[in-house]
Amino acid sequence: MNSWINLDAVWRIVVVGLLTGAGLPALFALGLRLLNPPGPTTGPAAAHPTAGPARQALAGLLFAVVLASIGWGISVIVGHS
Repeated sequence: MNSWINLDAVWRIVVVGLLTGAGLPALFALGLRLLNPPGPTTGPAAAHPTAGPARQALAGLLFAVVLASIGWGISVIVGHS
């Protein structure tokens, strides 16, 4: 262990930063993708492709995880002031 750099703390910061900095936006994007499934690009069905109920439920779960993470982060910031 170096007296200048706490490698354990650096490792934790990197992991949490990757999870929140890339993981939460990726979950949000996946939820949006589940709500907008690929479909025909021409014709009458191209205007409004719909997601099935399973895809909507999974997207809702992903959005709930993102919102819960945001709420938890705000509570940590407010609680440590």
